[in-house]
Amino acid sequence: MKEKVIETAGKTWRYLGQNGQTNVSQLAKSLKEKDEVVFQALGWLAREDKIDYTVKNRRTFVSLVEGELRAFNAVVYNMESQVSAAHGSGNGKPKAKK
Repeated sequence: MKEKVIETAGKTWRYLGQNGQTNVSQLAKSLKEKDEVVFQALGWLAREDKIDYTVKNRRTFVSLVEGELRAFNAVVYNMESQVSAAHGSGNGKPKAKK
């Protein structure tokens, strides 16, 4: 069970990085995980100070803290750079043959 919570914490972190602030009640559906596992994953991320909670109209939302959002964007940027380098150009497209 612990491994599933850790895996779901990673999925949650990536989801929040891609989608921004998300309603907690919709998160489990979006991740296609059980509520109890998602709530444990949120607890894990909260304990590590990786997420913020916000209440709007009696609904709870979560988002990555600013530092985690920067880390997420850096990971995405590095992955895109590696793909571009593998294709031999800076724009993600293969170089034309001469």
